[in-house]
Amino acid sequence: MTTTLLRGRTLSFLRWPESIDDRAAYVYDEDGAVLVANGKIVASGSYTEVSARAGSGARVIDHRPHLLLPGFIDAHVHMPQMQIIASYGAELLDWLNTYTFPEESKFENAQHGRRISRLFLDEMIRNGTTTVAAYCSVHKQSAEAFFAEAYDRDMLVIAGKVMMDRNALEAVHDTPQSSYDDTKALISAWHGKGRGLYAITPRFAITSTPEQMEMAQALAREHPDLHIQTHLSENHAEISFTQELYPWSKDYTHVYEHYGLMGQKTLLGHCIHLSEREADALSDTGAVAVFCPTSNLFLGSGLFDYQRYRSREKPLRIATATDVGGGTNYSMLRTMDEAYKVIALQGEKLNPFQSFWQITRGNAEALSVVDRVGTLEAGSDADIVVLDSQATPLLQVRSERINSLAEELFLLQTVGDDRVVREVYVAGKPAKSDLMVANS
Repeated sequence: MTTTLLRGRTLSFLRWPESIDDRAAYVYDEDGAVLVANGKIVASGSYTEVSARAGSGARVIDHRPHLLLPGFIDAHVHMPQMQIIASYGAELLDWLNTYTFPEESKFENAQHGRRISRLFLDEMIRNGTTTVAAYCSVHKQSAEAFFAEAYDRDMLVIAGKVMMDRNALEAVHDTPQSSYDDTKALISAWHGKGRGLYAITPRFAITSTPEQMEMAQALAREHPDLHIQTHLSENHAEISFTQELYPWSKDYTHVYEHYGLMGQKTLLGHCIHLSEREADALSDTGAVAVFCPTSNLFLGSGLFDYQRYRSREKPLRIATATDVGGGTNYSMLRTMDEAYKVIALQGEKLNPFQSFWQITRGNAEALSVVDRVGTLEAGSDADIVVLDSQATPLLQVRSERINSLAEELFLLQTVGDDRVVREVYVAGKPAKSDLMVANS
C-alpha cells in the first residue's frame, strides 16, 4: 500500500465556532501532517505523531508554511451557466428567460455538455472546491456528461438533470413522464458510481406543472436516500408567480411540502424572503437553506438573514454556495467575503473561523456527507486544499501585520482567490498541479 504524508499547518473543524476565541471548535497544528492511503485519510495531527505512524516507506510532500484544510464544498451551482456568468442587467425571471434558458438549450448536444462539464470542474479544482451540488440542464445527456467527468476525476459530486415542463423555452422543456424516466435511468447509471450521488432536481415550482411535481414526489418516495435540490424564495416576483400557479398553497414552501419534497437531504437555493411559518417548516423537516451571496447581490434579490436563521428558536440548517452563473465567482473564499458583507449590512458579523467552518465541515454537514468529506479526520476521503497566504504581492505586504491565525484566515477570505490555492488533492491525488500540467 502506497502512503503519502502531507506536511504543513493543518486546520480542521470539530463543530461551529461560537466565537473567534473558541479554540475547542477546531484542531490546528502549526507543524501538522495528513497521512493518506488509497484515497482516504489514515491519520492527521502533529507531524511528529503522524510521521511515526507513516513509517519509512511513505512519500513525504512538504507544503510548509502553507495551510492544509479539507477541500471546499459548494452547495448550489449550475454547470450549464458557465458561459453566461457576468451577463448584464436583469433580475431573476428576466435573467432566466434572456440568458439562462437559451444557454441551457445548447446542452442537447452531448459534446457541448462534456466540454463545459470538463471546464466547469477544472474551475472548481482551480479554486479549491472538491465537492459540488450541481444542476445540469433538462437534457439527460448533460447529466451523463457531468457525472462522467466527475467519475474520471474521482470527485464526490451531487447532481441531477433539471425537471421543467413549463414557463421556459420549448427547447428546455421535458414532460412529466420523460422527466421521471430520464431521472430513473440516470439514478440507475450514476448514483453510487465512483463518488457520484444523484439529486432529484425539479428546477423550481414555476417551471414544473403539478403533474411533474407529482413525478418528483414519486421519485422521492422510491429513492428516499437521494438528495433533492430546487430553488425557494429568491425574488419577490418569483414568489408572486408561484402563488398564482399554486393558488391553493399557503405560501411558496407549502408547494414543496405538499409534494413531499422536504427533508434532511433537501437543498433549497436562496431562501431569502421566508415567512416565519416557512422558516419553521424548514427547521421542522431539516431542509437546508442555501445562502448564495454573490448571486443574491448581483441579481438584486435581497439579503439572506444568516445570523437570525441560525439563532432563531427553531434554527435553520444552512449551506453556502457560489450559484454560478447568477453568482459571480467560483471561489468559496470570494463567496464568504460577500457573505460577510451581506451579514454586516444586517448589523451582524461572521468571524473567519465560522466562515471556514461553513465551507468545509459546515457545508458537509448540510449536504449530509460529513462522514465522507469536510474534515481531516481518519476515515474521511482525502479531499484537501493547500492555501498559500503569501501568494500575491498584496498578500505578502499585508501579511507583515498578521499576528494570529484568525487574522490570516480573514485576509485569505477577504482578498484571496484561486491564486492562493497552491494545491488540491482529490481522493488523495494532486489535482490542481495536474491540471496546470495538462493545460501547459
